[in-house]
Amino acid sequence: MDLITPGSGLIFWQLFGFLGLLFILIKFAWKPMLAALEERETSIENSLKAAETARNEMANLKADNEKLLAEARLERDVILRKAQEASVKMIEDAKNEAAKVGALQIENAKAVIENEKKAALTEVKNQVAILTIEVAEKLLRRNLTDEKAQKALVDEFIKDIKLN
Repeated sequence: MDLITPGSGLIFWQLFGFLGLLFILIKFAWKPMLAALEERETSIENSLKAAETARNEMANLKADNEKLLAEARLERDVILRKAQEASVKMIEDAKNEAAKVGALQIENAKAVIENEKKAALTEVKNQVAILTIEVAEKLLRRNLTDEKAQKALVDEFIKDIKLN
């Protein structure tokens, strides 16, 4: 039975050893362990705060990125609209310029045609004048006494004119 129920001396010495060990642990180990736990708790808190700050910064950066993207899209739309307007204006200007050039060429062609027409009319008038002079010359060379001979001569000249 000695093994099951310890003696009072054994209990005293075990209690004395336990209290001595407890005193030594409190004096030398407990404070450093608590300090280490507090330091770890502080570092975890700081890490959580840093993570929250980083999360907030990420949210702000994401919002800024969205804002920048929206501004970039607006700027792109403005640039595209301006480019399209410039394209339409350039096409209109080219059409107007082509119309002006075409009208100028038509006017020049009309002027050339008119000049050619006047030159042709002048040439015809000159030929008619020459023919008239030749007819008058031939008439004067012949001494025409009767009217039948004159008519025959005129008919002959007319046939000559149609052949030429």
